[in-house]
Amino acid sequence: MKADQLAINSVSMRPSDLESILPACEAAGFTHIEFTLKHIYDYLDAGHTLQDVAALLKQHQLHCIGGFETAIACFADAEERERSHARILANCQLLGELGGTALVLGTDGPEGDCDDPVGDIAAAFGELGERVRPTGVKLCLEFNWSPIVKSVRTAVDVARRSGSDSVGVLFDPAHYHCTPSKLEMLNADSVPFIAHVHVDDMQDKPGELCHCNSDRALPGEGCLDLPQIFG
Repeated sequence: MKADQLAINSVSMRPSDLESILPACEAAGFTHIEFTLKHIYDYLDAGHTLQDVAALLKQHQLHCIGGFETAIACFADAEERERSHARILANCQLLGELGGTALVLGTDGPEGDCDDPVGDIAAAFGELGERVRPTGVKLCLEFNWSPIVKSVRTAVDVARRSGSDSVGVLFDPAHYHCTPSKLEMLNADSVPFIAHVHVDDMQDKPGELCHCNSDRALPGEGCLDLPQIFG
């Protein structure tokens, strides 16, 4: 991993207004940023434009690499699925305008029994992947942000079965620690589907007793063997 590959995620910043976040990121030495899209939408709702966001990024020498906002509806009724997919398409268009290339997503789950829920999720990602292709943004499935997709293996299965090269996997060590994921799931077959990576560590607790968000630690300050995980 190289320093110029690292980005900061705006979800970790306080306060959360864009005009405070960006200069703080610049002062800390970051050149790349991933957004919780709420920060951008709040700024737009205050009367600013996407061109204003781009100007702020340029002013503070920051490059947007991607973002996240919501899960994809795969099992809702047709109207709700279309509303969800339209929002995700709009998010990809926004990120594409800012130079971002990754939108992180979770999924919903079925209300009852389902013969092939992973296949249904893959089909939804495949269809939406083709819709967002013109934006240049890849849909990155975050395992553990889903009642169904709980491991690297299943996330990779979704990406593979989607049949779209606009669909990939987000790998996050925190979720790796807290789910049934195992090191052997990171192999020559799965790694090509990993399109985006979060870098973090975890408190020294058993995975099943950890909170996947609040028990995170800075890299090197937790219990995970990150050099082994990242290879």
